[in-house]
Amino acid sequence: MASARLVKVEAGVFRLEGMLDFDTVPSLLAESETLFRGLPEISVDLAGVEHANSAALGLLIEWMDRARAAGQKIRFLNLPASLTEIARVSHVTSLLDGAVG
Repeated sequence: MASARLVKVEAGVFRLEGMLDFDTVPSLLAESETLFRGLPEISVDLAGVEHANSAALGLLIEWMDRARAAGQKIRFLNLPASLTEIARVSHVTSLLDGAVG
């Protein structure tokens, strides 16, 4: 069974680790609701991601939508090459513009 976790590094800064797929993304999304609530800015470092599929891309886009709706800024660091490639072939790289640092 794949596992992933969202680790709070400091206020507004998180590290994402493990396998991001259809099994792990729903629980990460639910967990992030509490962790991200009330933060003006959020940074998520994906350097610890071992595997990412299209569900991972969906997670990032959902986080961006929720942050926008809440008046928050969100930034993603160290996007895995596989995730960047999925965004490219899906023609959604422009959705990540401004959120990738």
